[in-house]
Amino acid sequence: MTVEPVETPTTKTRYSAETLATLTADATAIMARYPDPRSGLLPMLHLVQSIDGYVSRDGILFCAEMLGITAAEVSAVATFYTQYKRHPNGTYTVGVCTNTLCAVMGGDAIFDELSEHLGVGHDETTDDGAITLERVECNAACDYAPVVMVNWEFFDNQTPESATALADRLRLGEDVVPTRGAASVCSFKQMSRVLAGFNDGRADEGVGAGAPTLAGLRIARENDWRAPDGAPETADRPGETITGEPGSSAEREPVTPSDTQVGKDKKPGEGAK
Repeated sequence: MTVEPVETPTTKTRYSAETLATLTADATAIMARYPDPRSGLLPMLHLVQSIDGYVSRDGILFCAEMLGITAAEVSAVATFYTQYKRHPNGTYTVGVCTNTLCAVMGGDAIFDELSEHLGVGHDETTDDGAITLERVECNAACDYAPVVMVNWEFFDNQTPESATALADRLRLGEDVVPTRGAASVCSFKQMSRVLAGFNDGRADEGVGAGAPTLAGLRIARENDWRAPDGAPETADRPGETITGEPGSSAEREPVTPSDTQVGKDKKPGEGAK
């Protein structure tokens, strides 16, 4: 579906004409990805965060004006998800997993040490604006516990000492190399643009799944363990179940008004209240 660019000549935002033009072009590209342009709100919030460093008043108004919804509707989404910041964020978000396994392996101790070392608590930013410290419920990397993430790049098997050394290097502006994934750490604003769906060319860098992640698969292959007869086979064996085949949600045809209509009372481009 192609979405025509939405003009916002009566914008209530305080963005400069140049910034507004860039945001409008990027937001239009985001909206074009979805049958219902309003579905683009989540990446659009990341987009405005990539400009302001947080979801600002102007960012909320911009999203509302582009999508033809109210600022209250945008705020309701922006305040629900913790990746959207409602106050200026640091250059680097340092997230310490304190969920069960990481906590048992030392995650709580890492957070406490970093908090004391940096002089900030959860979702607080150092005076130099370099680091925002967060408790994270799960980094989905239990096989490398305890894990710290810097702008969502993995730093595995951390200790209080290694985590504080990492934080010091970030504050000094030194380059740091994640344990897995990308070969470098980008800024919070750059990361927000990636989350908005704009490729930064780093997706194929580094190792994704290391030995601990693949240990179960290795043992299964060594013992020729297979799923019971009738169960879907794994993706690397014949007969795999492929997205888009009959029964997949990707094949469902639009059948209800909510599949095809843009909201109940607004269309893209109608003014935000």
